[in-house]
Amino acid sequence: MPDLTLIATVTIFIATYAVVAVGKVPVYRIDRAGAALLGGSLMLGIGVLTPQEAYRAIDFDTITLLLGMMIVVANLRVCGFFRLVTDWIATHVRRPLALLVAIALASGTLSAFLVNDTICLVMTPLVLELVTAVRRNPIPYLLAVATASNIGSVATITGNPQNIIIASLSQIPYGVFAGKLAPVAAIGLVITVLLIALVHRGEFFTSQRLEKVAMPTHHHGPLMAKTLIVMTVMIVLFFLGQPVAKVAIVGGAFLLFTRRVRPQKIYIEIDWPLLVMFVGLFVVVAGLEKMVLTPEVTAAAGHLRLDNSAVLAGITAVLSNIVSNVPAVLLLKPFVPNLEDAQRAWLIIAMAATFAGNFTLVGSVANLIVAQRAKARGVEIGFWAYFRVGAPLSLMTIAIGLLLL
Repeated sequence: MPDLTLIATVTIFIATYAVVAVGKVPVYRIDRAGAALLGGSLMLGIGVLTPQEAYRAIDFDTITLLLGMMIVVANLRVCGFFRLVTDWIATHVRRPLALLVAIALASGTLSAFLVNDTICLVMTPLVLELVTAVRRNPIPYLLAVATASNIGSVATITGNPQNIIIASLSQIPYGVFAGKLAPVAAIGLVITVLLIALVHRGEFFTSQRLEKVAMPTHHHGPLMAKTLIVMTVMIVLFFLGQPVAKVAIVGGAFLLFTRRVRPQKIYIEIDWPLLVMFVGLFVVVAGLEKMVLTPEVTAAAGHLRLDNSAVLAGITAVLSNIVSNVPAVLLLKPFVPNLEDAQRAWLIIAMAATFAGNFTLVGSVANLIVAQRAKARGVEIGFWAYFRVGAPLSLMTIAIGLLLL
């Protein structure tokens, strides 16, 4: 019977991660969130975990921080902040290369603080609207949204979901995390612009000027001011060492206290399936840890030479492209505490997992969001169109990250 339970545990784990990696199952309509929830439930159903063990497996700091940041982003979106950003770019930028720089800088900087997936969700239609209005090829600018969002997000704990998980597991302070990885992100954004410009030379090395266009804006001034003030206070408290989950959820809850916006308008902007997926994955990984990743197994992982930075970054990058970056981080979780410098190891994992997402179009959720939202508006980002920028960018940024860390 223990052998059957072990086989069932591994089967549930593989099946769950396969759906999370691919995003769907033929014939069935289950998605990533549903697969993670089903996998976690089956871990309870076959007796691998008790309900109490499953509850303890869920990292509520991660869920709380994500929820708080989603509420902040929802308020920024409802008040028209992101449309105001694109309107400023449309008004002040007159050259294609300057437009590329502005889009990459805006996407990367916003992603550093506001979770890259949500920034891609918001910025893609706005950027597409802008570049269509000035009659430019939308592909390189959409590539900038996807790749710059991934790279900028590595800078802070609140930049992407995997960083949020890593911060919760490692207890690295917000300021320390940013101090180590923000310079890596800054250099990465420069490389992003240069690489896209070189690959699409005909688009950017030209004397043509952009047409002057006005992006229609509908913004709510008082709500925007309130949201920006709350967000600024939150970021300051992050850097002062306050618990990030507590600050995020208090800030998000405070923004719900308003006479101006119905709560339903905010709730509909929150990515509830992502939160469900995280809960399920925490339970699935806990089941695998209990049955498979015994102390003997984790000790044997010493033969993989994970203390070697290049090896750790390489394994993280490969795993991230097989099962996606968040599951890759959860898979590596049991092995990191045994390493000589666990904090540095977590920073390398954060860097490599994020930059690896740029390798292919399906390498990160952020990329898929950009591709899907663009396709819905008639613009197709092909696999090779992405790959010839994303693959070298991913390898170059990981190499630079290793040098700086």
